[in-house]
Amino acid sequence: MILSDRDIKKALKSKRIRVTPPLNLRTQLGSCSIDLRLGKQFRVFNHSKYAFIDPNNPKLVTDMMTEVTLKNNDPFILQPGDFVLATTVENIELPDDLIGRLEGRSSLGRLGIVVHSTASIFDPGWSGVVVMELGNMGRMPVALYPNMRICSMTFEELSSPVDVPYSKKKSAKYIGQKTALASKIIEDR
Repeated sequence: MILSDRDIKKALKSKRIRVTPPLNLRTQLGSCSIDLRLGKQFRVFNHSKYAFIDPNNPKLVTDMMTEVTLKNNDPFILQPGDFVLATTVENIELPDDLIGRLEGRSSLGRLGIVVHSTASIFDPGWSGVVVMELGNMGRMPVALYPNMRICSMTFEELSSPVDVPYSKKKSAKYIGQKTALASKIIEDR
């Protein structure tokens, strides 16, 4: 069951769902979702330095990507065909019986911007900033600004709390992330 605006407000008030900094419900609460704002941190590929991405190469994390932090209200220009990781302003904490599902915003989708390639589900027990997999599918560059509403998150109730929430998994690679971390697929071995 997807939570309605009424249930989201109750979950926020009771701290079942924790969002910091607090949301402006007037502008960020939808009928069945909350809008999240674009942060200032991005991670971009150094595509001119490498011929290809090798998931078995431990340098993937250290050398293949560069962190970019925007100053003030400078835009991040997302070029056509580009793929970057970006953070939200908001940190999300989920209980053991809810999942969060990341969705794009229609207004940005109509400009060619997608916010996730595959990672749309945030497991029960998740805690950290949301890292988006931003892409520009259009033919023109698009300026993205810090604090603009970039995506939305819906919440789905599970039939029961999970036995092992994400926060307690030994394989939880991204728990508590505060920045756009590069892929840790090398840890899957």
